[in-house]
Amino acid sequence: MAVARFLWLVLGGSSVVLAAIGAVLPLLPTTPFLILAAFAFSKSSPRLERWLIAHPRFGGAIRNWREERAIGRKPKWLATLVMALSWGVGWGVGLSGAILAVQAAVFTVVLVFLWTRSEPTRPQGHAAGNGTVEP
Repeated sequence: MAVARFLWLVLGGSSVVLAAIGAVLPLLPTTPFLILAAFAFSKSSPRLERWLIAHPRFGGAIRNWREERAIGRKPKWLATLVMALSWGVGWGVGLSGAILAVQAAVFTVVLVFLWTRSEPTRPQGHAAGNGTVEP
């Protein structure tokens, strides 16, 4: 059992690192890695799971996904803008038509997924001072 817990902890930590990189690199998503990290920490470290869920910047997106399978409107628009800009830059630097077509297909699938998710029905909760999350 200790090996499985360790592997979940490594997956959670790696996901947080990838999310941090994604926070500064426009092509790497942040939220999916944070959701994965919260899931992995739920299997390995309740303390790290609580920390992530109560995080003032990223906790709301994780809670929205866990509670409602919802994605906020602002992240949807930001993802759409970043994908459009990424495709435009690829076109501008002269990527081949095949690469641009694959990129457009992947972006389309991701955008359809994003825009078909509901938006949160209630205001985001806030972190209580004791490490719990209040609605």
